[in-house]
Amino acid sequence: MEEEKKEAKKKKHEKNNELEELNKRLEEALNEEKAKSMRIQAEMINFKKRKEDELANYLKYANEGLISDLLPVIDNFERAIKMDSEDPTDEISRFLEGFKMIYTNLYGILNKCEVKEIAAEGVEFDPKYHQAVLTEKDENKPSGVVLEVLQKGYMYKDKVIRPAMVKVNE
Repeated sequence: MEEEKKEAKKKKHEKNNELEELNKRLEEALNEEKAKSMRIQAEMINFKKRKEDELANYLKYANEGLISDLLPVIDNFERAIKMDSEDPTDEISRFLEGFKMIYTNLYGILNKCEVKEIAAEGVEFDPKYHQAVLTEKDENKPSGVVLEVLQKGYMYKDKVIRPAMVKVNE
């Protein structure tokens, strides 16, 4: 009988050890799953933030394509307006007066859309805002200064949509 009690006690002890081992493995598995779940939640939060940033950026610059397409029209209006003669009564001057009104309206719309002309002539050359297409030597001006603007550059909000094409002093 004593022998049976020892055997029963031994089996009970083994069973407890097995249960403790099983409990330990289950806790480890649970902790792994919790960590995995937390990583997935963090990834989802980061994904959501990235998508929100992308959408905000897209909305911020939604008109960029339209504005880029309008800039050559503005350039052509400016060229036409420069042909203005001094005689306000001739037909060309009256025709160009209409061009000036259209140009003023277009330019006003661009300003409302936060499109700004990039300052170029007489300023220090900056490759972020200017594209040097010619160089010239002018002894009267410092080196690296923009001598002439060949094509105006524009910023849309805080982004360069077209750099100014310039002639730079050597």
